[in-house]
Amino acid sequence: MYDIKLQGITKKFDAFTAVNDINFTIPKSSVTVLLGPSGCGKTTLMRMIAGLESPTEGRIFFDEHDVTDVATRRRNIGMVFQYPVIYRGTSVRKNLELPLLSEKLSKAEMDKRVDEVAEILGLQDVLKRQVEELDNGTRQKIAVGREVARQPKIILFDEPITNIDLTSKLELKRSLKELFGRLKQTIVYVTHDQTEAMTLADQIALMQDGVITQCDSPKEIYEKPNSQFAGWFLGNPGMNFVPPQFINVSGSKITSPLFSQTIDFGSKASSADTFGVRAEGISVSTTETKGGVQARVTRKSIGAGGQYLLDLAVGSLLIKARVSHSVGRTAKDAVWTSIESENITFFDKSGKAL
Repeated sequence: MYDIKLQGITKKFDAFTAVNDINFTIPKSSVTVLLGPSGCGKTTLMRMIAGLESPTEGRIFFDEHDVTDVATRRRNIGMVFQYPVIYRGTSVRKNLELPLLSEKLSKAEMDKRVDEVAEILGLQDVLKRQVEELDNGTRQKIAVGREVARQPKIILFDEPITNIDLTSKLELKRSLKELFGRLKQTIVYVTHDQTEAMTLADQIALMQDGVITQCDSPKEIYEKPNSQFAGWFLGNPGMNFVPPQFINVSGSKITSPLFSQTIDFGSKASSADTFGVRAEGISVSTTETKGGVQARVTRKSIGAGGQYLLDLAVGSLLIKARVSHSVGRTAKDAVWTSIESENITFFDKSGKAL
């Protein structure tokens, strides 16, 4: 398999810079998700890796091979797009077999590859059916299976589950998770959906305005965002941000009406402009607690796993807290909140984590 090395990659469309001076390595045999909002440059970056776009500046390497000017068909890659690309008028098995015919495989090896991907993707029962008879989600599984069966060094996925129904989306996401766990290929997966990214990625490359702002494991990037953008974009809901008027800095000490303790932040304290805390990082009690800060429940809703999401007001400050079913069910007008210092991330005026 190949590492993908991007050196100074920039892509301009006239006066607009879609990708700006990216230096980044995608490790071999890993799943790297390019995540970000629409227009951030993630699809343009993937298209340059594929050879469908040429960089304005910079070089692209697969291991030590410079492929910047190499045609797409010679890069030994597979691609899965938003809309399933299938061969109509043929069976599912024939769809999976067709790309393998040019590789001069034995019948036994071809059957082995087809049966393996069919088993992982749950296509065994439809192998004899015509593709026109199947729903869009199953067709997308076929498109995925066809590229995997070829066993290219790199497979690129461009938002492959965006345009299928919710039930098929959940099923395909589970199949991809199992598939990626078995594959040794280098996977690059583009999405704007943070749930997909958190589910599938070994590492997430978070993009904003044409640059990669943070690259880490899903757990690390969620728990330790290096910017307010990362804290906001990952999470449902995103991180709570407490503005400057609710922060008091005295020397190395930081206090806030939102937490009762004083935090010694050392020399970085003077740079603290705001702080963030995840909804699950706020402890909530329905009875008065020592050191707790009283808050008013303005709204509550039940979510996944029976947990509740509470909208809370501490004076004029509005925050969200994720709590257990028992706490959420009994939470009325008044509750008491507390935040441990390890759940707090401070940011400077530019939005960078301290």
